[in-house]
Amino acid sequence: MDNTTWLANHTGDFAFILMGLFSQSKHPAILCMVIFVIFLMALSGNAILILLIHSDAHLHTPMYFFIRQLSLMDVMYISVTVPKMLIDQVTGVDKISVPECGIQMFLFLTLVGSEFFLLAAMAYDRYMAICHPLHYPVLMNHRVCLLLASGCWFLGSVDGFLLTPITMTFPFCRSRVIRHFFCEVPAIMKLSCSDTSLIESLMYLCCVLMLLIPVTVISSSYTFIILVIHRMNSGEGRKKAFATCSSHITVVILFYGAAIYTYMLPSSYHTPEKDMVVSFFYTILTPVLNPLVYSFRNKDVTGALKKMFHVGPVFQKTVN
Repeated sequence: MDNTTWLANHTGDFAFILMGLFSQSKHPAILCMVIFVIFLMALSGNAILILLIHSDAHLHTPMYFFIRQLSLMDVMYISVTVPKMLIDQVTGVDKISVPECGIQMFLFLTLVGSEFFLLAAMAYDRYMAICHPLHYPVLMNHRVCLLLASGCWFLGSVDGFLLTPITMTFPFCRSRVIRHFFCEVPAIMKLSCSDTSLIESLMYLCCVLMLLIPVTVISSSYTFIILVIHRMNSGEGRKKAFATCSSHITVVILFYGAAIYTYMLPSSYHTPEKDMVVSFFYTILTPVLNPLVYSFRNKDVTGALKKMFHVGPVFQKTVN
């Protein structure tokens, strides 16, 4: 009997065992430190972006309203999985109770689903700004932005409320060892001894809808944007329009590519090792990359950042 089977048989009926990233690493202590640094970078980067957008009046526009929502989601997103993983590594405890697993799964699904729709709302905002600039302040007023953001959070929670109870009510009569670093639906379903074809079909249908609707909005928005940019006579105008959209397109490609692999490809394409690598990318690395993409490639954000750390003339006179 191997160690994982022994652990599974001696942790009681109400606990799973997370055999995640560290168990696959030859240097778990170094990996733990690297993930901790990445976690701090994600928290600090997104927190600074939220603070900048809140404090600088020039960033009180619909585009930055949605960027602030994205940063908030990223902070919550990485906090759902990484702290538990790091604490388990430090304490040597790799158990997670069934209720804790269900809560983690629900929060993760809600945040993933919300981010899907938020990225679509951001594409729609860019479409309105570039294709209808004269009517943009009216059509994308603060009330409309709040309604769009609320709709994103609501639709994301529907995903969590739909998939979590169904997944967690399956009988788990096999090993309780989750070959993953958090409670993700595909990893949990592999532990069930019952037929999971129905839930797999439901998950596929749900994910098709959760991806198809935002992808349709994003594709349509950028199709119209490209047509408008193509008609522009000003080279400076084209450059500015492309610069405005490039950051969002980068984030969309990073996030949607990993999500499509995880939730839409057949199980024959999946292995525990591949799943962990892809999940590591979009649950841990993406929240770090998003603020970098939106700050270093955005003059408004870099300008606000310089202003925040600028030494004022009063202080300079005092020093002199």
